[in-house]
Amino acid sequence: MKKILFALFLLLNIALGVAQKTTYTTKNDIHYYNETTNATDEYINERCVLDLYYPKDLKNYPTVVWFHGGGLTGGSKEVPDALKNKGIAVVGVNYRLYPKVKAPKYIEDAAAAVAWVFKNIDDYNGNSQLIFVSGHSAGGYLASMIGLDKSYLAKFEVDANNIAGLIPFSGHTITHFTVREERGIPGTQPIVDSLAPLYHVRADAPPLLLITGDRELEMLGRYEENAYLMRMMKVAGHKNTTLYEMDGYGHGMTEPAFPLLVKNIKELSKTKE
Repeated sequence: MKKILFALFLLLNIALGVAQKTTYTTKNDIHYYNETTNATDEYINERCVLDLYYPKDLKNYPTVVWFHGGGLTGGSKEVPDALKNKGIAVVGVNYRLYPKVKAPKYIEDAAAAVAWVFKNIDDYNGNSQLIFVSGHSAGGYLASMIGLDKSYLAKFEVDANNIAGLIPFSGHTITHFTVREERGIPGTQPIVDSLAPLYHVRADAPPLLLITGDRELEMLGRYEENAYLMRMMKVAGHKNTTLYEMDGYGHGMTEPAFPLLVKNIKELSKTKE
C-alpha cells in the first residue's frame, strides 16, 4: 500500500510540475487595422489596438476576445485576471468611443479586432477554429452584434459562423442606449432595429451563452432583454442558446460569470476536437 501511495504521490507531483511549466506572455498595443488605415486616421491609430495574452508552451489552444464595458463612451482594454492561467489566450480590445465616433464605427472596430485574431492567432500556435467572443455590458453588445449580424465580419472576409461561441455578459440585445442617445431617443424608450442583436436572430448562428445579473438588480430590463433574445433564437430554430441569471448580483456580475465562460469554452472546444 505504501508503494502505491508513493507512486501516486510521484505521479501527482509530475502532473503538477507539467502544469506549472506553462508560461504566459503578453504582447501589448497591437494595431488591428492595417498600416494604411492607421496612417489616415489619428484616432484609429491611437485607439484601435489590442493586447494578446497567450500560453507560450501550448498549441491549438482556444482564444477568447474580450471587449470592455463602459457604455460605448468610456473604458479601456483589459485581460481579466479570472481568465489568466486557464490554458487559453485572451485578447483585450480597445475600440473607438462616442462622442468622437458614432454608430456603427465601434461595431466595425470590434469586427476588425476579431478578424485580426482569426487571421493571426495561428502564428502564435493558437487555433483559429476555437475563437470565442465575449465582453461585459457594452462589450457584450459588441460581441452579440458582430456574431449575429454577419455583415460586419464579412467586410474582412471572415464568416461569423466560424466563431466557436458567443458569450456576452449583461449586454444590450435591443439597440444600445448610446446609439439611441445619438439619435435623441431616451434610454427608457426601447428600440429594435438593425443595430440591435435581436434584429439578427438566426438558426445558424454560433453557440450563444447569455449571462446577466439578477433581474431585480440589473440595469433597467437587461435580464428581460436577454431572455427575449434567448426565446427568439429558439423560435428561429437555433439549437444552442442558454441564459444564466446570476442571483444576488447586479450589473457588475462578472465575478460569478467568468467560471461559466471558461467552462463553456472548454466544453465547446472539446466538441471541435
